Amino acid sequence: MTQEKIGFVGLGLMGHGMAKNIVEQGYPLTVVAHRKRAAIDDLVSRGAVEAASLEDLARNCTVILMCLTGSPEVAAAVAALKPGLAPGAMVVDCSTSDPTVTLRLAADLAEIGVDFVDAPLSRTPKEAWAGTLDCMVGASEATFARVQPIIATWAAKIVHIGAVGDGHKMKLLNNFLSLGYAALYSEALALSRKVGIPVADFDTVIRGGRMDCGFYQTFMEHALEGNREAHKFTLGNAYKDMRYVESMANASTVATPMASAVKNAFALAMATGGDGPEDYVPHLSDYIAKANGL
Repeated sequence: MTQEKIGFVGLGLMGHGMAKNIVEQGYPLTVVAHRKRAAIDDLVSRGAVEAASLEDLARNCTVILMCLTGSPEVAAAVAALKPGLAPGAMVVDCSTSDPTVTLRLAADLAEIGVDFVDAPLSRTPKEAWAGTLDCMVGASEATFARVQPIIATWAAKIVHIGAVGDGHKMKLLNNFLSLGYAALYSEALALSRKVGIPVADFDTVIRGGRMDCGFYQTFMEHALEGNREAHKFTLGNAYKDMRYVESMANASTVATPMASAVKNAFALAMATGGDGPEDYVPHLSDYIAKANGL
């Protein structure tokens, strides 16, 4: 069986580590220019080839992975790739995207004989670099069998959740829970401080108890220890994901008082200065504290 030739689009915080694992496990890898040149240079030093454009990348690859900010960026990348895609190629969207856009792109590419897979991921850049991300995949059985060995280069837990679009639906549900935790922790910490219970004392009660979890511990690295890089997922991406959750719920006629409240917590942070590239999810506690006069 001919070895797949992999292309990778989106070498940001997550994509760089994912691409590094692909090339280090022996797959031919082609990458395309990114605004941070260091990622391209690092991957080329490990054996990757740089393409001149997205169309050029598509002409030289059988499977193309994308790890981009959201659906607008994914749709633009697919449009640029399309002239170079050959029948039998596969495009894999590892971004957190709007499922309605995913289904539209899948139908569009199917007309030229190209498979589209949604394979969003979970965890942080640390796990991306280590090759231990979680991944939920939307694809047919045959397509999943083809893409699974590639995903396994950077993911330790891979769940074939269903058909195309189902990966992104599950990813939004996953992010609703994690971002809901962030909003809940931020408000609880503000209230704790307002009533005279220091953050350290709050943590002493929660840590190790039934309300403790891995996400709580990562979140508290900033709130308790001041580690601004504990969870490098931006407030802007969190806000975008919660808007996608609301959109999915609207299309399904589901009332979302909780999801809307979580979205509004991130909207508050964005509107009051948390819209930078280094404003991360645990920093939400700072913006909720500020809104409460702390």
